Amino acid sequence: METGSSSEGSPEPKKGKSKTPRKSKAKDSVLKQKSPAEFFAENKNIAGFDNPGKCLYTTVRELVENSLDSAESISELPVVEVTIEEIGKTKFNSMIGLVDRERVDEALYDDHETAKARERRLAKEAKAQEIQAKNAALGKKVKENTASKGMKGRGEASFYRVTCKDNGRGMPHDDIPNMFGRVLSGTKYGLKQTRGKFGLGAKMALIWSKMSTGLPIEISSSMRDQNYLSFCRLDIDIHRNMPHIHVHEKREFKDQWRGAEIQIVIEGNWTTYRSKILHYMRQMAVITPYAQFLFKFISDAPEKNVTIKFARRTDVMPPVPLETKHHPSSVDLLLIKRLITETSKQNLLQFLQHEFVNIGKSYAERLIGEMGPDFSPKMAVKSLTSQQIVRINQLFRQAKFDDPSGDCLSPAGEYNLRLGIIKELHPDMVATYSGSAQVFEGHPFIVEAGVSVGGKDVKQGLNIFRFANRIPLLFEQGADVVTRTALKRINWNSYKINQTQDKIGVFVSVVSTKIPFKGTGKEYIGDDISEIATAVKSAIQQCCIQLKSKIVKKIQAREQQERKRNLSKYIPDATNAVYDVLKEMAQLHASKKKRYEGEDAEILKKVTAKLITKETLRQKLAEHVEKVDYEMALEYATHGGVSEEPKEAIYIQSLETEPKFIDLRSPIFVFRLFQ
Repeated sequence: METGSSSEGSPEPKKGKSKTPRKSKAKDSVLKQKSPAEFFAENKNIAGFDNPGKCLYTTVRELVENSLDSAESISELPVVEVTIEEIGKTKFNSMIGLVDRERVDEALYDDHETAKARERRLAKEAKAQEIQAKNAALGKKVKENTASKGMKGRGEASFYRVTCKDNGRGMPHDDIPNMFGRVLSGTKYGLKQTRGKFGLGAKMALIWSKMSTGLPIEISSSMRDQNYLSFCRLDIDIHRNMPHIHVHEKREFKDQWRGAEIQIVIEGNWTTYRSKILHYMRQMAVITPYAQFLFKFISDAPEKNVTIKFARRTDVMPPVPLETKHHPSSVDLLLIKRLITETSKQNLLQFLQHEFVNIGKSYAERLIGEMGPDFSPKMAVKSLTSQQIVRINQLFRQAKFDDPSGDCLSPAGEYNLRLGIIKELHPDMVATYSGSAQVFEGHPFIVEAGVSVGGKDVKQGLNIFRFANRIPLLFEQGADVVTRTALKRINWNSYKINQTQDKIGVFVSVVSTKIPFKGTGKEYIGDDISEIATAVKSAIQQCCIQLKSKIVKKIQAREQQERKRNLSKYIPDATNAVYDVLKEMAQLHASKKKRYEGEDAEILKKVTAKLITKETLRQKLAEHVEKVDYEMALEYATHGGVSEEPKEAIYIQSLETEPKFIDLRSPIFVFRLFQ
């Protein structure tokens, strides 16, 4: 048999299609890199730029927080002016040099309505009108006709010019381009309490402006002892992460203003995020009552204009947060290597003493002795091998260290928190509490809380206000540790507070060198850190305990008033009854049918002589009710430790002269010593 005979009837394999996989083109395997600016432009939701409305909100927030930081850094009482100006399509096109053009091909547009769609819509509207006419004839309630919306499309973009002006430090002339046009460059990096979440600030707003309008940002700045105004107009080269400067010059400046003014044009949505922006400004006024805010929204339609001024309530500012060193329990291998590279210390003993907190000389020597024979106090820190650095990191994780202090933190303080709540909410009663510094993962944190009852613009039930490093958190409230604690872990009824009917404001502020945000947007603090959850619960409970005593006093006072009102209600009837009895007794006494002696006889004689009348009895009963009420109030005050009516000293500052004083701060009060 021939070997090839078996394949005579079989078809020949098809040619032209190869079973081997197609080789990828060489360019697909080329290694590519992205600049930080390009990364954030593609993932702008990470920085809070999810949609046009959120972009407008986040831009306002970033600019306001930068202004506050700038003013506080030089201990200047902040004055911040924010203006959002609505820009129409025609005006925007003229700004970018684009001529308006009327539509030629209507069917090309997303909001075009075809003839069939228009016919269906009109038929639907006619049917609705017929039903409404029948309901009106039957006397039923008729809904108002809504305006016809036509074909629903994506709509045109809305543009806004956001301007923020402050009285802060200002910016050095040569640093302005890099401060705004280079992502991940700034002055706030370091281990300290900061308002920022990503270190992006206005840079992300500039990236969004570049993406949505293509227009540059304008910065005006003036510093102390500077006789010129720095002006810069720039945008950002996203692919190279470099500023693209249009104008950068020093201008003649005769005004006495010092600070910065930033102006940027972006796409936004004021309609959907109006309430969020106004809530943010109001909550910022609560946590910073020493600042003055002026907010304006300007529209072509005057009825849409908004102007709100949040006045300053106090001139007492929290201390400036201090930069601190790392706690040994909070570092990792990468951080230890970076500290070794950057340190100016020569040997290991000096390195441990000066680059970390809570490591003294004797404790550093004990640590080095525990590391092993390969380590010595005098060994050069730059000569440490990778294995030796791993050993240091392992020992840091296992050794016992004192907790870091909270001296580097700058909480708002009970004084400011209470003033802010009273200024904005006008509650019936309020209680505040500031806890001591605590620690999680080697980072110190302080929790402050305030609980108010009643007030204006406060809804029934729990109204929760959250702050992290003295900035309001408005989104993703449900998963936050403050919300969960207030809803599930506080028994409000035990403090005489009705959780559903009373108007309750819960304010919690957490400050730390590292806020443990959750989620990409960093809008809430997780509930999984037991140290923070316990501190939040304790702070709220301390406020509730204070409120309970006030509420109990208020209830007792209300009961006392009710009791007095009830007694006074029966005075007329009691007067008539007593007087009728006395009159009858006097008649019996006069007819000698029944004789009375002593005081009784004297009273009856006065009744007969009309020296005692119904009016006299009414006055005596009213005096008795007042006396009983006063005695009960006095007894209650004595039990409560109050010997007289509470008084509050009020100091009215003179406006004529500039006073000199020294503030001695405490968590609950400020003692001002005038010189």
